[in-house]
Amino acid sequence: MAPPMSADAFLDTLRSTGVRVVEVGDWREHNRNHKGPWGPVHGVMIHHTVTHGAEHTVRLCRDGRPGLPGPLCHGVVTKDGTVHLVGYGRANHAGLGDDDVLRAVIAEKALPPDNEANTDGNRHFYGFECENPGDGADPWPQAQLDAIEKVAAAVCRRHGWSERSVIGHAEWQPGKADPRGFTMAWLRARVRDRLK
Repeated sequence: MAPPMSADAFLDTLRSTGVRVVEVGDWREHNRNHKGPWGPVHGVMIHHTVTHGAEHTVRLCRDGRPGLPGPLCHGVVTKDGTVHLVGYGRANHAGLGDDDVLRAVIAEKALPPDNEANTDGNRHFYGFECENPGDGADPWPQAQLDAIEKVAAAVCRRHGWSERSVIGHAEWQPGKADPRGFTMAWLRARVRDRLK
């Protein structure tokens, strides 16, 4: 459990990884904080966007869509490995999820199956949307996978978390499938090795 880092600290943390970071508009003040608290934070959630094209993807994640206002995450990882910061604070990315999963993340234990949606995840997770249609066939370029690994590990390192604080949307909310095209066990192993 931790208070969220400041926007400046978040930016510095991501830049320290060596990935290219692009600041999009007023990302530092773009949030949904009027809808509820932001924090304490417990982990990093990874998503796929179900989109094609970096420009369209970043715009959608910043502005949202009908019925779901933006920002839809904190950072968008495009296929070239660039991280586009689109919001900071509460973001519409995690939605309601399983309180047992949240307890496991906090305890840094293996995740139980997610079988209910009773807990506000937007409050408790940093969110990264990753450009991919999520069909299981579209490739994940190495630059993009490297960037996802690096930013997840950097946030964990900043907060003193282990790789068990990195989860996929599918592990949080019943009915979700993202990210699709790699496993979270594979990503957590990479984050674990990087944290060493």
